[in-house]
Amino acid sequence: MKIFMTGGTGFVGATLTRKLVEQGHQVTVLTRKIKDFTPEKRVSFLEGDPTIEGAWQEHLSTHKVVINLAGASIFKRWTKESKAIIRDSRILTTKNIVSAMKNCKDKDTTLISSSAIGYYGPHGDEELDENCAPGDDFIASLCKDWEAAAMEALHYGVRVMICRIGIVLGTRGGALGQMLPLFKIGLGSPLGTGEQRLSWIHEQDLVSIYLFLLDQENLQGPVNCTAPDPVTNREFTKALGKAIKRPTFMPAVPGFILKIIKGEFGDVLLKGQRVVPKKLLNAGFVFQFSRLNDALQDLVG
Repeated sequence: MKIFMTGGTGFVGATLTRKLVEQGHQVTVLTRKIKDFTPEKRVSFLEGDPTIEGAWQEHLSTHKVVINLAGASIFKRWTKESKAIIRDSRILTTKNIVSAMKNCKDKDTTLISSSAIGYYGPHGDEELDENCAPGDDFIASLCKDWEAAAMEALHYGVRVMICRIGIVLGTRGGALGQMLPLFKIGLGSPLGTGEQRLSWIHEQDLVSIYLFLLDQENLQGPVNCTAPDPVTNREFTKALGKAIKRPTFMPAVPGFILKIIKGEFGDVLLKGQRVVPKKLLNAGFVFQFSRLNDALQDLVG
C-alpha cells in the first residue's frame, strides 16, 4: 500500500515509518530538509513545507493512505507568536492535505489525522470518551478546528479517522524526555495539587494503534489514543521516581510558579482529563502497556 506521511521523521513518526515498511508498505515522507535523510528500501523522502501549497500535493494524490502527524511542539512557554506557530503547523497542514486528497487517483482513500485529548478541555475526574463535548480553552479550540479541517475530506469520499492523542511516553522526546533530567537528579515532584489526571500512552502502543486503524474499515471519526489506566499527576510522579530509582520527596511545584515559567501552558499542566479509549477497546485493540508501571519499567527501568 502506498502511504504518504507528514511528521514522519519526528518522535512517533520515525518509528511508525519503520513499522509500516516492515509490513511491506511503500512510504513517502514529506520533510522540509530532504538533505538530512537518505532514501531507504520502501521509504522515499519528498521535500516540501506542508503549511504551504506546493508540488508535494500532486505527489500526495497518488497515494492510498495519508497519515498526518505534523505539528509544532506545545511543550514550551506559550507566547502570541508560539501559539500561532502551534496552530498554523496543524491547521494549515491539514487543510493543504485535504485539498490535495480531492484529486486522489484512487477514490478508496483514507486519512488518519492527528488531534489531542486537549479537545475535551479540563474536566477534573469525569470520564471522557469520544462522544463527550469539546472544551473552550486554547487547546480545545485548536483541536476543534484541526479536526474540522480533516473532516472536510469526507466531502471527497475519503474515510477519515482522527487520533486524539494523550501524553505520549517515550525516551526520545515528548513529555517524558523533558521530565527525566530533573527526576534523575532527585528533583521530580508533583505539579500543583497533583490531583489532575494524566491520560498517557506508551509510544509503542500509539504506533500499534495507527497500524490497527489501517485495517479497521468500519472505524471512522475520532479515536481516543490513551491507555485505559489514566493516573493522577501525583501517581505519575511516584511511579516515575520508582522506575528510575530516584526519590520524589520534593514539595509540589506551586501553580503560580508553573504559570510564571510556562505561561498559559502552565495552566494546561495544572489541569487534566480522564480519557478512556472506548472505541479502541470496543474494536478489539489490545494494549501492550495498559498499566503505567509496566510502561515506565519498559522505557526507563
